[in-house]
Amino acid sequence: MSPFLQGVLVGLTFAVLLGPAFFSLIQTSIQRGFRSGFFLALGIFISDFSALLLAYFGATQFLGNDPRENFLFSIIGGIILIIFGTFTFIRKIATQQEINGSPDNNTNKPSKPYVYIIKGFLLNAANPGMWFIWVTVVVSISANYGVNNRSIYIFLAGVLGTIFATDIFKCFISNQIKHLINDKVLTWMNRLVGVVLIGFGTYLIINVLVDLESMLAPYREFFNTGP
Repeated sequence: MSPFLQGVLVGLTFAVLLGPAFFSLIQTSIQRGFRSGFFLALGIFISDFSALLLAYFGATQFLGNDPRENFLFSIIGGIILIIFGTFTFIRKIATQQEINGSPDNNTNKPSKPYVYIIKGFLLNAANPGMWFIWVTVVVSISANYGVNNRSIYIFLAGVLGTIFATDIFKCFISNQIKHLINDKVLTWMNRLVGVVLIGFGTYLIINVLVDLESMLAPYREFFNTGP
């Protein structure tokens, strides 16, 4: 199998991971339209590309082999996600009547493109799990293809291109179904996405202070034990 095709398969796997950026991407595309979702996806892509470059050129020296265990990075990332989540949870959705009755008819007007690009970048960059994925990918493919091998760049192009393409596809599908969703559903969607982001952020902070995974290990062993 060619390196590019291998990258495409890996990219498809990453595309279905449910992280903070995933939920925000769907929400933005439904509420603000395909264009806004596209710029959010572009910000996510830039974040992925930046993380990949840093991982390839030695980010492990600063973040460690598993960035999820980096105390300061997890705290900062958790705070960023909680702030985004709180804002999303309390943000009011303008009803159609309010939009029609407003003087400039811009009550629910989408923000400028750079706002979504920055938001997508920060949401993705604030997730230590994303950094862990790219560090793991870089280490694995370097061991497989050899350092500075041309196949590495072809593989990574396949991964990044697939992730970006699937994110745009998510935006398109979400935008197509937005006419089926009313103001009440949008309000609850905001609250759901807000809770998800706050939950991710809280988990990052608590997990770096208390090793939750080790605490849950006995329960995993219990459920994995057959009769």
